[in-house]
Amino acid sequence: MSTPTDHHHSDAAPAHSDPQSPSSAPTTVCLRCGNHSSSSSPTTNTTTSFSPPPWNDLSSPPPVYRPIKAPAINAPPPNTQAIILTPVPQPLPVPLSSPPHHFHAPSKQINSPDDLHRFHSSSAGRHFLGFVSTLSASVRGCKISDPCPHRSPAVDHLLSILKSLSAWIDEIPPAPQTSRYGNPSFRAWHSRLTDSGESIVRDLIVIDDLKEAAVELVHYLLDSFGNPSRIDYGTGHETNFAAFLYCLARLGLIVEEDHRAIVLRVFVAYLDLMRKLQMTYCLEPAGSHGVWGLDDYHFLPFVFGSAQLIDHRYMKPKSIHNPDILDNFSGEYMYLSCVAFVKKVKKGVFAEHSPMLDDISGVATWQKVNGGLLKMYKAEVLEKVPIMQHFLFGSLIPW
Repeated sequence: MSTPTDHHHSDAAPAHSDPQSPSSAPTTVCLRCGNHSSSSSPTTNTTTSFSPPPWNDLSSPPPVYRPIKAPAINAPPPNTQAIILTPVPQPLPVPLSSPPHHFHAPSKQINSPDDLHRFHSSSAGRHFLGFVSTLSASVRGCKISDPCPHRSPAVDHLLSILKSLSAWIDEIPPAPQTSRYGNPSFRAWHSRLTDSGESIVRDLIVIDDLKEAAVELVHYLLDSFGNPSRIDYGTGHETNFAAFLYCLARLGLIVEEDHRAIVLRVFVAYLDLMRKLQMTYCLEPAGSHGVWGLDDYHFLPFVFGSAQLIDHRYMKPKSIHNPDILDNFSGEYMYLSCVAFVKKVKKGVFAEHSPMLDDISGVATWQKVNGGLLKMYKAEVLEKVPIMQHFLFGSLIPW
């Protein structure tokens, strides 16, 4: 009995030859098995062809054509050696914006690696990353249920906003769909947010002289929950929410004493809202790194969550493999909550679908995990043009 590949390649079809090598003979592809044939003779079979269909979408380049049998290609792993050699980003105080203010709608400015270098060399770039580091340091050794002694009015307003946005999901149920991603009802949810956005931000700004900042802040808020056209969400949207918080801090609406409440109350509520949006409307991961990412959607909860676990007496990075620890403590620690969510939505061997998280579990201490994740956030999110090309610049985060 012959095997599936025990056949002659006389019915092979020509594959595309390298346009840079005109002297090379064209290769052929077997129409049965999809493998390359050694035959150099032209095919006589004209009924089946591996030629790709014509590409009519002029807004983007045609995809690279591969035979059906070609293996899936994952994004390359991060440049871990370069990340290791970079210093850990350090906390920095947020510089207050001083009058006279010139608030205006922010715009996108990053289009190239040179633009990225300019941003990270600027005071705005250094202080934004320093703000993220400060938030991380503020929850070191803290549980989600720990008291937050200082809460400015803006913190309570933010919690009220996120609660209302969550209630909208219940009022706008997902439409019936057959596709894996992209429920169109998300557009209705986001449209309501767009219509109400500026008034929401104006109510958040409790200082009358700063009310006009709403024209600038609303754009960061609208970009914090995903893209309504593509119905997707990723680390760029999460970064816009961090930028929204940074702008509030620049206006003095959030002070340093609020940082613990910002992470343990506001960011936890934001993460819960995003999980609900992702699961209800099947948001597609925007720019996911696949197996080489921490999570298809988020990065900052791993940074803040690892800070929570620094110097914990019993739980170590390897504890994520203990299901009892995940069941009992994921409600108190963001890192464990994120790992539990990944294990819920991804099936199979953890080391295969999440090799980055599996590798991190072998690090000796949470202090090293936290420092490594801060460096990785800078390198894999803030220094990537495809992500940062959507970042917004205005008077509070100047270009």
